[in-house]
Amino acid sequence: MADPSQTSIVIPAFNEGPSIGIVITALREAAAWHEIIVVDDGSTDDTVERARGAGACVVKHPYNKGNGAAVKSGIRQATGEFILVMDGDGQHQPADAKRIVSRLAEYDLVVGARAPATQASGTRRMGNALLNSLATYLTDRPIPDLTSGFRAARRAQLREFLYLLPNGFSTPTTTTMAFIKAGYSVLFEPIEARQRVGHSKIKLVKDGFRFFLILMKVVTIYSPLRIFLPISAVSFGIGLIYGLWTVASQHKIPNGAVLFLMFGVIVFLVGLVSEQISALRAEGRQ
Repeated sequence: MADPSQTSIVIPAFNEGPSIGIVITALREAAAWHEIIVVDDGSTDDTVERARGAGACVVKHPYNKGNGAAVKSGIRQATGEFILVMDGDGQHQPADAKRIVSRLAEYDLVVGARAPATQASGTRRMGNALLNSLATYLTDRPIPDLTSGFRAARRAQLREFLYLLPNGFSTPTTTTMAFIKAGYSVLFEPIEARQRVGHSKIKLVKDGFRFFLILMKVVTIYSPLRIFLPISAVSFGIGLIYGLWTVASQHKIPNGAVLFLMFGVIVFLVGLVSEQISALRAEGRQ
């Protein structure tokens, strides 16, 4: 059974001086963790001093590389059998940390799923809802919170997907999608997130588009037909309907209909090849 004494906590931090010491102190009071690792991602404030003063092990980046790069550094540094990744801005509660880790006895990845009302703003909630809906379709599995940075898994399994993790803010998206598409057991554990200390570093439009690209990337690696097949079907259907209507009304086959039909067939064949490559990759990693 997973417990705190076997768990390394990884906290990526960039200019989280006002909150990082409070977060670490609360975690240490809540349980006897194997270790608490703060990865300072080139902070210009007193994040490092406050983290060390609170008793954390600090890994320093010489410059800002991104949230994902900090998480990867922490995973490489961790020595516990299990790893809990959480933010250093005060949103996540120590009691929830213990509860999430305890579920690793049954599940391979446990994600702290925030209630929509506790997420930052109406615009952010709408963007997250769209991403959740798209991810649900792509994985054929209900995903209530794709972008939560509060999650725990076995260290060995996290390291399996380390090569996929981007350096930016899409690490939660990638790990969730990768674990689901690889056939691991994933649980979304409800949590109540608190208001963060300071300002969010995520840019809605810029990082939202990156999240979308990450979804496409992971799904094309593990289940390409989920993307290729709908595009192929829509193109082929448009070509077929357009062609039949033109033949019936004008007694000729238009070039546009032929192009749509050919595009649909080509996309379908590319999807089949991609699916075979995905299957071969999966067999090679067993």
